[in-house]
Amino acid sequence: MNNEITIPGESPSCDCGNALAEGQTQCSKCLARNRWARKERARNRRNRRRAETKRPPRGPSAAVAMGVSWT
Repeated sequence: MNNEITIPGESPSCDCGNALAEGQTQCSKCLARNRWARKERARNRRNRRRAETKRPPRGPSAAVAMGVSWT
């Protein structure tokens, strides 16, 4: 029976602690989390921008303000 003991820091690992394959800088879980966070920030930015550019309708809002006289 062979038990391999790996020393922490000996093999490359992600920030979350998952082991990485050769050439990887982040595990697939962290990549997916970062991708979701980028999309969420972009979506929030789009929604905020859309709300800021909405303008009230032009012109007076009441008939009195338009100069209409009913008498």
